[in-house]
Amino acid sequence: MFTGIITDVGHIVSLEKRGDLRARIATGYDMATVDLGASIASDGVCLTVVGKGDGWYDVDVSAETVSKTNLNDWVDGKRVNLERALKVGDELGGHIVSGHVDGVATIVAMQDDGDSTRVTLDAPPALAKFIAPKGSVALNGTSLTVNDVDGTEFGINFIPHTKTVTTWGDAAIGDKVNLEIDTLARYVARLQDWS
Repeated sequence: MFTGIITDVGHIVSLEKRGDLRARIATGYDMATVDLGASIASDGVCLTVVGKGDGWYDVDVSAETVSKTNLNDWVDGKRVNLERALKVGDELGGHIVSGHVDGVATIVAMQDDGDSTRVTLDAPPALAKFIAPKGSVALNGTSLTVNDVDGTEFGINFIPHTKTVTTWGDAAIGDKVNLEIDTLARYVARLQDWS
């Protein structure tokens, strides 16, 4: 489990296509405190540390994960939002995030609004029904509040701090973004299916 509060911005050091995709990610985390088998959300995708060294870790990414996320767009040097798994007693500053990406949204508009940036994204139709105004979503692992919803499109704001401490300062129209809907919304919808 994660909170959607990004604690490091790493970058892709190398990619290797094997049976799965192997990625090496550079990080500022003290890797001596990270166990093999630990989970690190990498652009919002919960990935298992399978190798590590001073300032880097390796992950294997299955074909299923690649097909449901934007990780197929990873290239050497790409900056990546990182978050270590939540520990009992940690502050829950965002919302509960599983790191199980539901699909990919696309940035369709961006507009400066004071020092902030308003961003409109288009969600896959099957996921749009789970997104509500003032609800939460995780986008590339970042916990964000939804401003408004219009059909499959929804809007969020990035304050200057978020753009500085995450990869969101690099965002552009057309970018594909990992989308995880709020867990509560998923279960409410499932309960309605049974009634």
